[in-house]
Amino acid sequence: MPAAATPPRPDPRPLTGEPLALDLLNTRWMADGVERDLLDDTDGLAVWLAANALDDRFTADEAALCHVRAARDALLTAVGGRPGDGTEAVDAVLAQGRIRVTLTAEGPGERAEFDDPSWGPAWLAARDYLRLLGTAPDRIRGCAHEACTLHFFDTSRNGTRRWCSMASCGNRAKASRHYARSRDT
Repeated sequence: MPAAATPPRPDPRPLTGEPLALDLLNTRWMADGVERDLLDDTDGLAVWLAANALDDRFTADEAALCHVRAARDALLTAVGGRPGDGTEAVDAVLAQGRIRVTLTAEGPGERAEFDDPSWGPAWLAARDYLRLLGTAPDRIRGCAHEACTLHFFDTSRNGTRRWCSMASCGNRAKASRHYARSRDT
């Protein structure tokens, strides 16, 4: 009887649940002034795969980890740079897979295919970035707090969200402003 798979460790990241492309960017974050990286090993990749319901389709191995890190770097350049930055790197990730159009009992469908399955998670994140660009590119944002490296997709009604989390970065900014005002008086 095969041994049961060990469940991944808890997800330590402060912001989860963002679209796949941005969730991949959020595998690096700041905690107590130190940069943390969930993708420092295959155990962290297993956590990220599980958090995005990809663990039943892909294996957290060294090859997948290398590809996911490359996709994260490409997406970070594309999201944080000038228009056009990172396009070649994102395209290089997208070149590793394709969409197969299918007809299912429910109607038309699509299925992602990869020559090398270890590219699957990286490719899906890059593909999701294209979806976000097609939906509302101006709503892909980095947190406005100067010490925060997290990204989010602004789903607020008026599109004015500035913080990854009002409870953490938003409150820190408010406290900072309050301290500055009280110090000036």
